[in-house]
Amino acid sequence: MLVVRFPPWRRAFPHVKRCITPLLAPNFMFSTRNMSSKRDRMGNRKKGNHERPPPHLKGKQIGMFFAQRNKERNEQNKKRPLGTILLSESRKNQIQAVLNSTSLRNLFVTTSGTYEHVEDSVFKRNFLRVINETIDEKLLQTSEVIAEDATLNLSLYEEFLKKQSNPKYVDMKKKRKKLPAFSMKEEILKVIDENQVVVISGETGCGKTTQVAQFILDDFLQKKRGSVCKILCTQPRRISAITVAQRVAEERAESLGNSVGYHIRMESRLPRDRGSIYFCTTGVVLKMMESDASLSWVSHLILDEIHERDVMSDFILALIKKIKVKRSDLKIILMSATLNSEKFSKYYDNAPHLNIPGFTYPVQEFYLEDVLQRTGFVFPPTGRIKQKKLKEYSDFIEPHVRQLERTNQYSRQVCIQLRKPESEDLNLDLIVQLVVDICQKEQDKGAILIFLTGFQEISTLTRLISENGHFPSSRFLIFPLHSLMPTVDQKQIFETPPRGMRKIIIATNIAETSITIDDVVYVIDCGKIKVTNFDVRTNSDILSPEWVSLANANQRRGRAGRVRPGMCFHLFSKARNMLLEQYQLPEILRTRLEDVILTAKVLQLGKVEQFFAQLIDSPDPEAVSVALELLKRMNALTDDEKLTPLGYHLAKLPMSPQMGKMILFGAIFSCLDPILSIAAALDFKDPFQLPIGKEKEVNNVKLELSRGIKSDHLLFHEALKGFEESGSSSRQFCWNYFLSHQTLKQLQDMKKQYMEYLYEMNFVPNSNPKCPECNLNSNNLSLIKAIICAGLYPNIAISTVLGKPPVKTPDMKRLKLHPKSILSSCKYFDTNILVYYRKMKSKSDFIHDASLIHPLPVIFFGDKFNQICEDGRIMISINQNLRFKCTESTASIIKDLRDRFNWFLEYKISHPGPVIWGGDDETKILNVIMELITCEDMEEYDDDAFDDD
Repeated sequence: MLVVRFPPWRRAFPHVKRCITPLLAPNFMFSTRNMSSKRDRMGNRKKGNHERPPPHLKGKQIGMFFAQRNKERNEQNKKRPLGTILLSESRKNQIQAVLNSTSLRNLFVTTSGTYEHVEDSVFKRNFLRVINETIDEKLLQTSEVIAEDATLNLSLYEEFLKKQSNPKYVDMKKKRKKLPAFSMKEEILKVIDENQVVVISGETGCGKTTQVAQFILDDFLQKKRGSVCKILCTQPRRISAITVAQRVAEERAESLGNSVGYHIRMESRLPRDRGSIYFCTTGVVLKMMESDASLSWVSHLILDEIHERDVMSDFILALIKKIKVKRSDLKIILMSATLNSEKFSKYYDNAPHLNIPGFTYPVQEFYLEDVLQRTGFVFPPTGRIKQKKLKEYSDFIEPHVRQLERTNQYSRQVCIQLRKPESEDLNLDLIVQLVVDICQKEQDKGAILIFLTGFQEISTLTRLISENGHFPSSRFLIFPLHSLMPTVDQKQIFETPPRGMRKIIIATNIAETSITIDDVVYVIDCGKIKVTNFDVRTNSDILSPEWVSLANANQRRGRAGRVRPGMCFHLFSKARNMLLEQYQLPEILRTRLEDVILTAKVLQLGKVEQFFAQLIDSPDPEAVSVALELLKRMNALTDDEKLTPLGYHLAKLPMSPQMGKMILFGAIFSCLDPILSIAAALDFKDPFQLPIGKEKEVNNVKLELSRGIKSDHLLFHEALKGFEESGSSSRQFCWNYFLSHQTLKQLQDMKKQYMEYLYEMNFVPNSNPKCPECNLNSNNLSLIKAIICAGLYPNIAISTVLGKPPVKTPDMKRLKLHPKSILSSCKYFDTNILVYYRKMKSKSDFIHDASLIHPLPVIFFGDKFNQICEDGRIMISINQNLRFKCTESTASIIKDLRDRFNWFLEYKISHPGPVIWGGDDETKILNVIMELITCEDMEEYDDDAFDDD
């Protein structure tokens, strides 16, 4: 009897089996599983793929039975091979011939782990210094004092005197004098002169960011000591560094590049060397400290907005504590919002603290009970609520409601609504009703600013308001603000609307600090903010709405009092307001740490756990361990936490380690242009926009643009490639494909900057992303996906049923493809392995971007390669839980080729230089590897790799 085994696609097309079975029977037998009821070894009857529990089990016991069964099945699936790898004899012989090359074999003689084999070069000297020196040794090399130049002092003084008669400067100075900071000028200068570290706090609008640096510079210029004044001011965001620099230059009646300049990642407008103010991001400062740990050329270091507690700000605060001991001449000014400023003073041994009073117009605050009283809104029932949650909410809200009832300020209906747990959910209908109420009852036609949590909420509320009959387009301008939405006319957002019209702006927390809309009079605060946290248990980011902090709520309220008295409506009760945290959890406690660790290593800070313990707030030790493990798996760190040559290069690149590794491999395999596009999009921003109500159209456009390539990453490349090729019609191209012209232009600029870094590191012959020598293999899509895999590994997911979602992690935890991914609408996968960049938990564990890949790239670029034998079967194991069947000779030859490539990679990373493709020994091995990892037609998969789920 002949046995016919259906190919992998049979599960995707079960009707094929049903159609041909009658034609073949009874002469053939099908090797398919679960076609009939079976009994297990205990005699329990199975139906399909599901065992029936024993009849004596009841209630929870049945649930426990299925949980145990699923656990056992997952354990079995972990050990089952993902497929079969077959290499022809001719292929094996070809690989072996290259491996046997004598000259190639001699090339890779190394002393593993010491890197002393590296020939003397700038790279070798820098690398060995970094892995052997410490931060304390670097600080001992500090120059004493910035040298004073009498001639330059006089020149700067004369320029300063001349400026006093400049009409523009005089006019700007009059405006500056109105700022609260200006009235404290002498006090600020005195405390800075008498102390090495000073903390200055002040509310938004007090002028501390723009004025303090100018006070210091002008004081030095007036005293004819301008040549020793070099002020470095840090900002947590790129946009802040640029806009503040532009504002200060304007106040000084100058253009950027004279006494004021800026430097952000991949962009700069540097000021003169002496007598100047230099704005930059904290990340740029850390890069400066790699070559000059003590910042010997800086006289004053101003760390602004430190209350935001981003990772780099906390990092630099700890570094400055070390530096100030060695550089007693360095003046350090810490500037923050009033909230939590005392903590920074205490961290710096009770440094003196000055507070600058701010100025805003009075803002009336209202809470949920006031909104309900005003609108008469009734919350609809949301279904059954768990008894425990109901009791918890009742215990929390009941005392507050009773107090309201005793005062008789609020109606009985308001108290009834407050007792409902759903009153703390975000209700967009309530917001619409409140906006209608404001427009009908309030005479002031000022703008209304609504704070929401994310794209979906903004999209829905915009539609609800537009469809509501109370907001005709002749009287209302509605502006949704979100990074995924098309850029609207900026002038319309920030300028006063035409007479008789009112603006309604619907935004995320970007409108708290990053932008200021001066004519806002009414603020509606939903009370929630989406925050990304890192879950060390699942090794994934969690994006979820949380209650705002008091700092957030105060910032939102302040938006209503910029130009005249305003009103702020908080959509949470006063009882909830009393429970809000003072401020959000510092970023260092809720983020991945790979970038930070590499920075610490290249700054020679020693064991990371010891340095992290010195931060103002120390991260979770388990999060540190997870990051260290990933860097070791990427071969960026050795087991004893020392930088490898690869890690050294990754630390130098201004991007995540995965993106850095990807572009280095792209340079080595000469497919750089598409890899640069993908790396830029992943590290910066998805170029696709989501116009409200057109989400399905955007998805269809993505599928059209992808041309059947099942890869979000290659889709990014196709989008940027089309933009670059469209030239003068690029805006029309973006319009046709729902792409952001601005974002694509930024991505194009980032590619050029990445190339400049690679050129400086000597990995490419020039800084042109389209350089032919760097793109010999850029049309090989299989190779590009393999390089993506090399960079993003170990972010691997597998499809447990070949040809079809759902997907799981290698340890069998369920994942979902995010609706933005083109793979989410894919009904059939032609391979059961996916590689992704980001895993985010919101309502479910979502993969946000992914590419389908075949096994050989994973086998070749994965870690912990092992050849095992189980039940008489030879298998290749990657990191213990990715297994592939093969023959012993195939496993052996792949291992030899992997070893040879790792030797080559170590040599190439340690001897930076462009790969010259030709017939030499260097590229022979790359050609063989490239052919191997792209020969997808030679890969066959075992359709019985998994049980159906």
